[in-house]
Amino acid sequence: MIKELKFHISELDSMKKYPSKLFYNGNLELLKKQKISIVGTRRPSLYTKQYSAYLSRELSKQGICIVSGGAMGVDAIAHKNAKEENTIAVMANGLDIRYPQVNKSLIESIEKNGLVLSQFEAGFRATPWSFVVRNELVVALGDILIVTEADIKSGSMRSVEFALEMQKPIYVLPHRIGESEGTNYLIKNNLAKVIFDMDAFVASFGLSKEKPKDELLEFCKKNPTLAAALYAFGDKVYEYELKGYIDVKNNIITILR
Repeated sequence: MIKELKFHISELDSMKKYPSKLFYNGNLELLKKQKISIVGTRRPSLYTKQYSAYLSRELSKQGICIVSGGAMGVDAIAHKNAKEENTIAVMANGLDIRYPQVNKSLIESIEKNGLVLSQFEAGFRATPWSFVVRNELVVALGDILIVTEADIKSGSMRSVEFALEMQKPIYVLPHRIGESEGTNYLIKNNLAKVIFDMDAFVASFGLSKEKPKDELLEFCKKNPTLAAALYAFGDKVYEYELKGYIDVKNNIITILR
């Protein structure tokens, strides 16, 4: 069921103009996750297909939500390998239209399990300018932009322009001379960083960066009484006191580090 988004998305403040309307279908909880945008050509090489799939799959395993534009080629590969429940598809048309037709089943699956967004009213059919609008939204949602393959004159390079304007980091795959001339141009002009080590790149994002919260220390941030802490956590309170994590004075607990 198509609905209009009623709350503010801070990531979209980086756009030239915050969307006057935003429509959605699916799970809005994905907007709260760390997000990375992946885009590229509609006609990727076998090499690009392989590594676009790998990056999307492994980043998703790290808990990162993959954002793309729902198009053929790299977009569809990114969505599929992130799994439908952990991806956001941004459309260049009204959400009552599943376009392109070849991706209809994928888009419907993302609607049910992930999240589909659009700035366009129901019934609106995609136009050349609406793809540009879509691209800006895709870039704005992600912490970074990954372009896995692109020609010089392409929608993906327009996405790069948005990323540069928003001062977002841009990453690309290494390609041979004469292939993916758009991303090679970015490398030549120091506008993008090259992903040489896939595993190291993936490990630098997502869950590997996050330290699990310590429930006892979180509890002690509120300066509870010793009795309350013992009731909730038992002898673990004394263990933390001995380790120097907390201090107990006048029956009140404070965090030391």
